Amino acid sequence: MDATAISSTDLDVASLVLRLALGPMLVLHGLNKVQGGLDGTAGWFESLGLKPGWLHARLAAYTEIGAGIIVTLGLLNGLGAMAFVGLMTVAALTDHRGKGYFIFKGGAEYVVLVGIVAVALAVVGPGRWSLDNAFGLDLAGLGWGLIALVGGVLAAGGLLATFYRPNATGATKADA
Repeated sequence: MDATAISSTDLDVASLVLRLALGPMLVLHGLNKVQGGLDGTAGWFESLGLKPGWLHARLAAYTEIGAGIIVTLGLLNGLGAMAFVGLMTVAALTDHRGKGYFIFKGGAEYVVLVGIVAVALAVVGPGRWSLDNAFGLDLAGLGWGLIALVGGVLAAGGLLATFYRPNATGATKADA
């Protein structure tokens, strides 16, 4: 088989695998915030400088659950990918900031990878076995990849410009 010839079934399987890897992972992250107690999550967000913490705990948890569900189902593919990029950008610039690249040192390796894979999913699309396909929606391609990337980064930037207020000393409550 020619290495450059990829069938539509191959792409459908790849898209399904990506959706089933990304979507449930993010749903579980959101559910963990809810089941672990939103008050604890709110305190953690406050310590990161995301204020008010109660708002960000709920915003993050329910955005993670919602985006994870729509990506898993292949519904509104490009918009789901954009939510992933926004969430991962906020995580990279708050929780993982200043810790280097590698996740074993607290760095942004994981969230950068998740964001990049979400952009790739926006480009290739959710595949034949998706709700987008069932509803005749075409929210995939290079343009949607760009929308997911730029829209997610801009949304994260807007959130951080509005709500990010790290402690003046640069230390978090966790450091104290």
